[in-house]
This record gives sequence, C-alpha cells and structure tokens, in this order.
Amino acid sequence: MDRDCRTSCSILVSGGEGILRVASYDIQFQKGLSLREFNGTYGSEDQCAEAICKARWPDGFVCPECGSTRHCRLGRGLFQCQDCRHQTSPTAGTIFQDTKLPLTVWFLAMHLLTQGKHSVSALELKRQLGVCYDTAWSMKQKILQVMTEREEGRVLSGRVEVDDAYVGGEQHEGKRGRGAAGKTPFVVAVETDPEVPERVLYLKMKTLEHVSSEELEPWFRKSIIEGSLVLTDGWKAYNFLEDGWEHDAQKSPGGWKSAKVAAFRWVNTVLGNLKCNIKGVTRWVGRAHLDRYLAEFQYRFNRRFDMKSILPRLLTTAVRTPAMPQALLKLAWMDKTA
Repeated sequence: MDRDCRTSCSILVSGGEGILRVASYDIQFQKGLSLREFNGTYGSEDQCAEAICKARWPDGFVCPECGSTRHCRLGRGLFQCQDCRHQTSPTAGTIFQDTKLPLTVWFLAMHLLTQGKHSVSALELKRQLGVCYDTAWSMKQKILQVMTEREEGRVLSGRVEVDDAYVGGEQHEGKRGRGAAGKTPFVVAVETDPEVPERVLYLKMKTLEHVSSEELEPWFRKSIIEGSLVLTDGWKAYNFLEDGWEHDAQKSPGGWKSAKVAAFRWVNTVLGNLKCNIKGVTRWVGRAHLDRYLAEFQYRFNRRFDMKSILPRLLTTAVRTPAMPQALLKLAWMDKTA
C-alpha cells in the first residue's frame, strides 16, 4: 500500500458569493464498498463460504493436520484430506468456529463495523442484523478481537506525536488528567510524514495501568522504531526516550490550551475524534473492553486509504485468528458497554 495516498482534489460549492473552490482529499470522498456492491459479492451463504475458503487457502486447500493438498469436498461444506483422511470445515479454528448464525450475518456485521466513519453499537447491530442483543454484543467483541490481534504488531517510525489520555471517572467534580481516580489511562502515538508534518499516516494506541516509564518503555520499544523523532509534552514518564529515540519534549500549558500546541496537532485531532466516537456510539467503555475499542478505531484509521479493501483484509485476518469461545468473552461479560 502506498503510504502517500492523500492526493489533493477540489470540490465546487455554490454559495451566496458565487462558486467557492474548497480543497479536500481524495481519501475523504472515495467510494468505499457500497451496500449494493456488498450484497452482490457477499449476499449469499455460498458466496460467503467461498470467500472464507479463498481467504484461508489462497493457493488451494491445505490439510491442517498433514499439510497435504490432495482433498475432496464432502457434504455440509466439509473438506477431507485424501492422505490422512482428516475432515475439516473452512470455519474451524477461526473466529467463526461453531457459529450457529448464517455466514451472511457475520459478513454484514463486519461490513457495518468497517465502512462507517464511526463505530456501530451492539444495540444498533442487533437491529440491523435481526439478532438478540447478547448475540450482537458477542459478535462485535469477536470482530474487535480480530482487529486487536492484527494491530498488535504495528510499528511506527519517522516523526511520531505521543500523548496519554484518559476515559471514565468523574465527569464534573473529579480530578482531571493524570492521577484522576476511576479513570483508565491509555497512550496514543500518531505517525506523520517527517517531510510534511501536516500529513498524518498511522496510529497506535494501548491502555495502561499507570502512566509510568515502567509501562511505557516496553510498549515504545516494540511499537516505535528507535531513532525516530518522538514528540511528547515532557512528562517525566517519557524521560527514557532520551536513550534510543530523538526526543523532542514540548512543554504543554495543560488543559484545553494543550490542544492549541502545533506540535501535537494530529495526536489531539485523533484524541478528539476517538472520544467523540466513544461518547457518541457506546457512551462509555470500561477498562476490560478499552483495548478492543481502541484497536477498532485504530484498525479503521490505518486502513482509511482504501475503504473498499477493508472487509477482504479483515476477513483474511479473521480466518487466521483462533476461535474465541464464550468463556473468554465472559471475562468482561459483566462489564458490557456497547
């Protein structure tokens, strides 16, 4: 994928003073995958099953037991290896394993979660898919888990704006910012073009227990290439950046004034969009779920260059993500938020 996809375009807007030429970006006005195109490609159970097979075995069937490619197709969508006689389903060992739902429902859920600028709540999924709330919630968490595992290995480089932020806690009387009780901290890193800082490229985020160097340093070492230019607000927890990175500590005035610091334009923009997305869609996210919701936002953001390819790419990751039984979801079941 070309990292420099944001070619400029112009839109003509008629107004009281005549015609105004407004500069914008092609990326904002790309077609994406329309609902009509989606129905034409994934509208039937057979089409969805075939798409899963191609995503899982792009070069043809490979037996998960012995590695043989010799096989025959049985009823009920099963494949049988002609060497070891092992039988397998295309969904076995994937996020779709043991599902009782039609594959068309899964594909529609993935489409809804990837094509919009904002997320879709489980309640809205329930209405759109025609399933019960618990089913919609479980499906959403599994799809978000796919996104989480795919984004785990993302590495940023070049010029990177970094900040830490918080969700939850008191809305009015509680302490704001670092050290506030009941709030969940997370770190945000936004990669921009070193030559053109106004051009934002990629994003990575992670929840924290505390904003401390002990937690931040391991994450930085696997998420941001050493030698990169890293801009922070100079908080002492970032002092370790002096060893391995080019650290530019910009003193921040704090509060709303921090959003006006030019060096942190994009990380503040991302944070603003993220918080609006959380408040507008889920209203609130607990600590148990936050990493998945951050990964969902991150997944869509990092693939915004080609909206039409997001669903096929998500499917490719989904068939490589191990099954997530209900028992694992129960770790956060009592904390459902969306």
